[in-house]
Amino acid sequence: MIDPLGYAGARAVVTGSFSGIGEATARLLVELGAEVTAIDIKETTADVARSLQVDLRDKAAIEDAAAAIGPIDAFFNCAGVAGPPFSGKTAFPPIDTMVVNFVGPRHLIELVIPSMPSGSSIAYVASASGFAWKQSLDTLMPLVTAQGFDAGIAWCEAHREVIDENTYFVSKEAINIWTAWRSSSLIRDSGIRLNCTNPGSVETPMMDVFRGLMPDPPTGPIGRMSTPEEQAWPLLALNSPRFSYVNGQSFIIDGGMFGASDTGQSIES
Repeated sequence: MIDPLGYAGARAVVTGSFSGIGEATARLLVELGAEVTAIDIKETTADVARSLQVDLRDKAAIEDAAAAIGPIDAFFNCAGVAGPPFSGKTAFPPIDTMVVNFVGPRHLIELVIPSMPSGSSIAYVASASGFAWKQSLDTLMPLVTAQGFDAGIAWCEAHREVIDENTYFVSKEAINIWTAWRSSSLIRDSGIRLNCTNPGSVETPMMDVFRGLMPDPPTGPIGRMSTPEEQAWPLLALNSPRFSYVNGQSFIIDGGMFGASDTGQSIES
C-alpha cells in the first residue's frame, strides 16, 4: 500500500484492537508499514508486531503494559465500552464504563508520554454522544485535571450523581475536555500533538448494545452508518506527521448529522 501518511517504520500503539475501530486501525497501520503494539483484553486478529492483553480497569496491568511498550511515535486510543443509559448483557456498570473509557486509557497515555519523541501524536476516540462537552466544563474539569488512576476513580466514586444515569455520555465528554485541556501543555512542553474523534453511528459490535435504546440509530443525511474503516482513516490522518499543525481538535465524523441538526434539518435518513 502507498504510504502518503508517513507511517512506514513508525512505532504505534492501538488500544481496543480486538474489534471495531481499533481492529481496523491496527490492521491499516500494519498495511502502511507501521510496527504496531495492540492492546486489548482480548487478542487482536490483526497481524501486529506485538499483542498485550490488558484490562484497562486494572492499574497494575496498565503500568506493566506501559513499561513494556518502549518508544512510540503514535498512540491510538480506540478502547471503549457502553454503559448507562444503555443496557444489556454487554453493557458495563457506571464506574467500569468511566474507567475503561477515560480513567484507564488516560493513565496509560500519561505513562508512555515520556517515551514519545517530539513530533509524535495521540488520537483518542470519543463519540458524537459527548460533543456537548462545553456544557459540562465546570462539572468535569476536576475529573479531567485529577492526576493519576486512583484520583480519577476517587472522583467518579464521589460523584455518582453525575455519572450513574448517563455514564457513556459523561465519559465521552471527559475525553473531549481532556483533549482540549491537555493538548496545550503537551505540545508546548513535549512537542506531542493530541486530538480526538467523535464518531456518529458506526457498525461495530457495540452497536448491538446501542440498539437496545435506539432501534434505528440516527445516521444523518448520508443515510447509513459508517464502517470501522471509515472511522480509522481519519484517526490515521490526525496522527500522521502530515497533520503536524493539527492539535487540540475534536473531529466530528458523523456523515453530516450535526451539520443537518445545527441548520434545522432532520437527522433521520
